[in-house]
Amino acid sequence: MKYTLVLILGISMIAFSSCNEQPEAKVETIKASTEEKRPQAKPIVREEIKISKYVQLSTEFGDIEIGLYDNTPLHRDNFLKLADEGFYNDLLFHRIIKTFMIQGGDPVSRGASSSTNLGSGGPGYTVPAEFNPSLIHKKGALAAARNNNPKKESSGSQFYLVQGKILTDAQLDGMEKSVARTMAGFSYSKEQREIYKTIGGTPALDMNYTVYGEVTEGLDVIDKIAAVKTVKGDRPVDDVKMNISILEK
Repeated sequence: MKYTLVLILGISMIAFSSCNEQPEAKVETIKASTEEKRPQAKPIVREEIKISKYVQLSTEFGDIEIGLYDNTPLHRDNFLKLADEGFYNDLLFHRIIKTFMIQGGDPVSRGASSSTNLGSGGPGYTVPAEFNPSLIHKKGALAAARNNNPKKESSGSQFYLVQGKILTDAQLDGMEKSVARTMAGFSYSKEQREIYKTIGGTPALDMNYTVYGEVTEGLDVIDKIAAVKTVKGDRPVDDVKMNISILEK
């Protein structure tokens, strides 16, 4: 089952899939319905974002340094475990959508032919969701792919790095209302709005997919990878391989 994400917001639909497990997850659908009842609002508590662990993701387009959030310990520790085991080495960014994200982490992609159906592979387990109103899908965010499961648990290995685009206050107002249907009482802070209006991102995914890190160096590499030519299914024409190692800082 592919790790696939489909966003239906009004009349727009964005498909986000991790090739076959998503790690082989089935198509993930998020619907913003005006008819559904919103849960009772609770005060939103924002935490200080803390980073103590870093990894380096290396590609032919350059290196990307990523800080992993201490605020999401389950995802942080799982990512470090897989990186330490060499799980990600020589895997592909198998799904790339310009102005949205670049996705990889499917073990089936290692040495896969161009005809191999990717996006459903993984380590055989999922990671419980760790949604946090302090952690948003800004450009450079590291987040977990997932399939359409009721608990919104993350793929054990498939992830994406956000490219996104710059938004306006009016657009963020609409996104804010949509996110509040998932997390009652949600609103963007002044700082978060400024990030989306200057750096950009994909706020439509907020509080539906776990964000567990951010690019600290090499943000331009995401743009380079996002610009590669792709074929149907959003797979690059030419393979984009990755290697991930833990940094000691």
